[in-house]
Amino acid sequence: MSKLRVVIANVCRLLLALTFILSGYVKAIDPLGTQYKITDYLAAIDLAAMVPQWTTLSAAVALAAIEFALGVFLLFAIKRQFTSRLTLAFMAVMTLITVWIYIADPVKDCGCFGDAFTLTNGETLLKNILLVLCAAVVAWRPSDMVRLISSSNQWLVMNYAVVYIIGTSLWCLYTLPTFDFRPYHIGVNIKQDMTVPEGAPQTEYETTFIMKKNGVTKEFTADNYPDSTWQFVDARTVVTKQGYEPPIHDFIIDSATTGEDITDSILSRPGYTFLLVAPSLARADDSNFGDIDQIYEYAQEHGAAFYCLTASTDKNIARWRDITGAEYPFCLSDETTLKTIIRSNPGLLLLKKGTIIGKWSHNLLPQTDELNAPLHQLSIGQMPQQSSTSSRILKVMLTFLLPLFLLSLADRLWAWSKWVRSKQKENNIFQIFKSKKKMRKKIVAGNWKMNLNLQDGVALAKEINEALVAEKPNCDVVICTPFIHLASVAQVLDSTVVGLGAENCADKEKGAYTGEVSAEMVKSTGAQYVILGHSERRQYYGETAEILKEKVDLALAHGLKVIFCCGETLEEREAEKQNEVVKAELAGSVFHLDAEAWKNIIIAYEPIWAIGTGKTATSDQAEEMLAYIRSIVAEKYGQEAAEDTSILYGGSCKASNAPELFSKPNIDGGLIGGASLKCADFKGIIDAWKK
Repeated sequence: MSKLRVVIANVCRLLLALTFILSGYVKAIDPLGTQYKITDYLAAIDLAAMVPQWTTLSAAVALAAIEFALGVFLLFAIKRQFTSRLTLAFMAVMTLITVWIYIADPVKDCGCFGDAFTLTNGETLLKNILLVLCAAVVAWRPSDMVRLISSSNQWLVMNYAVVYIIGTSLWCLYTLPTFDFRPYHIGVNIKQDMTVPEGAPQTEYETTFIMKKNGVTKEFTADNYPDSTWQFVDARTVVTKQGYEPPIHDFIIDSATTGEDITDSILSRPGYTFLLVAPSLARADDSNFGDIDQIYEYAQEHGAAFYCLTASTDKNIARWRDITGAEYPFCLSDETTLKTIIRSNPGLLLLKKGTIIGKWSHNLLPQTDELNAPLHQLSIGQMPQQSSTSSRILKVMLTFLLPLFLLSLADRLWAWSKWVRSKQKENNIFQIFKSKKKMRKKIVAGNWKMNLNLQDGVALAKEINEALVAEKPNCDVVICTPFIHLASVAQVLDSTVVGLGAENCADKEKGAYTGEVSAEMVKSTGAQYVILGHSERRQYYGETAEILKEKVDLALAHGLKVIFCCGETLEEREAEKQNEVVKAELAGSVFHLDAEAWKNIIIAYEPIWAIGTGKTATSDQAEEMLAYIRSIVAEKYGQEAAEDTSILYGGSCKASNAPELFSKPNIDGGLIGGASLKCADFKGIIDAWKK
């Protein structure tokens, strides 16, 4: 059943990833088209005039980046919990929008896939319902997503995906869309694509007439149109049967001077024709008007026609002429059609016998040094090779897919080599204790000591919790806080990921002990652990073995797990009495427990001489002491109990030395002091278990 669940989750994840990548990419390569669609939505709710164009354009770029990045993150299983939840929230919002457009029908095409694929509003709703269900499955079990790259290298994929897709949008804004999915792409003969084939089905309409007579209003069709005694009120016409609609059906050019329809004369012209397309001259970029004028002069010199197509008013045409000194003729056409023809304002088309053979953004117009001969002798005057689309696809693969593939391959090979090395180590007879160690709990516990006020403590706990929930640790994690933090911190922790502990508890059950906090009180806050016997409590507050024994018994009686500290001072280490001291501390405070109670004891060895003295305990010294502690536990409770006991190291452990320490067979984790006060430092130690 679990295997089937994993398969379903990963199928849903891949479906979401591919859909988001495709949807994000086609939006990114045509940011102006996405902007136009956003404007259509705003117009449907009467907000288009209130939102500046830079806002809708920024939203178009951001939307493409979010979709594409989410798709890549899902594909590589990056930040699985965060990504899956964000995907579900995103799809929930998108589905609500598609419900609205299905009911209200404000736009005919939602624009989900730009101009690459056109879906009806009903098809869009069904698609989004399927995707939101897939997103719910993935968000329910994000850990079921199989990673394609290790967590340590995920940041490379994240940054590369975001930079790539935003860079793609900006480049396509500066030039033109990398792929042109609109009817006016290079290679299209406009006149031919406007023609309805002979015998093609015709669109059928039905007109209903609303008439009134003697205060009575009725509806009639053409077949039963009433006599003249009825008064006409209104009429409405609906399509009853959709006929053949040519790819280009809205291309009309009228002379701005005479108003004459000159569409056919332009498209039937046998030579070359330049069309400067400027949907709105009031908003057109006039920074390159000198290049436009030079192209016009070149066209005159070599017998090519040149027209400016716009949807602007006479006033705006006159203003453009004043600014640029334009002498070329102006023609009028539909603004939406002009925006569809080219994603640039202005943009330039080159036609030959009505066929589009060239398109340029105003930022990359042909330069004078390129226009040094008649067009039929120049490369720009020839139809581009058909392989140009293939070459663009190849560029996308080389610039985006290939680097990610190589990164994933290198990452997986490295992971495989680590696995091989670990297997080789397991074959060594001296690793027998290591295999047993894997049966024990690995623990990293933080001891905040007397640091952080309540607000800062809650904030740190929340940060640690979010980091570990997003990326599950390979060990048990506990944070032990001052008493005042416990109840508040318990509210922000996911107890299945981060355990909570106190730094101490009283040696009395209850009563007139001002300032003390009992084990029962600690337990009532939601804590599961308590640190007892810490060297600072022994040194500064005179805690003896007998006092600690009482504390241990009370803590266990109230269901707390005890992290019991032991360790020798510098003088005791130099006198080589470390074994004797540690054994006495354990015997005096915890070795009186029975085998069942012992299961709730975690030992933490503190080399007091290596804390704040400038001296450093090596990993071999730590391993030696922990091996000794395990041996005396075995003497008291048996070998099996000793192998099940987690023993932590508590001497200046940090992210830099944690991997070496944790590689030792008897070190089961760390009791961390100062490094637990910063999330990044603490997580660095926790992540040592992944190395």
